[in-house]
Amino acid sequence: MNATIPFRLPDLLAKELARALEEEILYGQLAPETRLVEEEVAQRFGISRSPVREALRLLEQDGLVVREARRGIWVAPIGRADLDSVYSCRVALEGLAAEQAANSRKPDHVKVLRAVMGEMEQAFGARDVRAYFRANVRLTDAIHDAADNPTLRRLLSSIGKQAQRYRYLAYSRAPQLLEISLAGNRDVIGAIAGGDPAKARALTEKLLRRSWEAVGGALDAEMKNGAQAVQPIEGDRNR
Repeated sequence: MNATIPFRLPDLLAKELARALEEEILYGQLAPETRLVEEEVAQRFGISRSPVREALRLLEQDGLVVREARRGIWVAPIGRADLDSVYSCRVALEGLAAEQAANSRKPDHVKVLRAVMGEMEQAFGARDVRAYFRANVRLTDAIHDAADNPTLRRLLSSIGKQAQRYRYLAYSRAPQLLEISLAGNRDVIGAIAGGDPAKARALTEKLLRRSWEAVGGALDAEMKNGAQAVQPIEGDRNR
């Protein structure tokens, strides 16, 4: 008789809660350095503290919250040093993923990439920043799948959620980046579909550096004005 893994409701609740809090962090509803108290979160969502504790642990693993002795748990801050550390890794790793996707160039993967590209174009046409961001994240994941490199995917996953905060910040602070992103990603998909690894990598790295520069500019401006850190925009003007 095969042993079965018992169903545990707290585990399911923890994952669902982690997803809900993750969205609030990504979209700025929970601002950087907001303190997260287990009891307050439990009361807010009407659940026990056990799944809250596990949800916060999951968010900590993704780098979205930090735990400090005597201070508790806080939404991770946003700042130039963190941006630079995330993007210096991301430029190289995403470029490698695009290169390997072009080397692989499997028809099923190319079909998915083009379909998600269509979603991005639709969101861009509607000037829906949040929908565009979500489609853009799906495109990035599809490129990782197309690269067919489990080790590379794990490395990218380890910084993925942190990078998403800055990606959404970039689109919110500099809406002109949507057009740059759309054209750039269209070219990247073309290079992958055409089986040109060097071009796919170069285009990806160029696009990421432009995003890095845009967010860095916003962060520098805020610091120059005396702010501690940039606060992501809650929602956007196009929704």
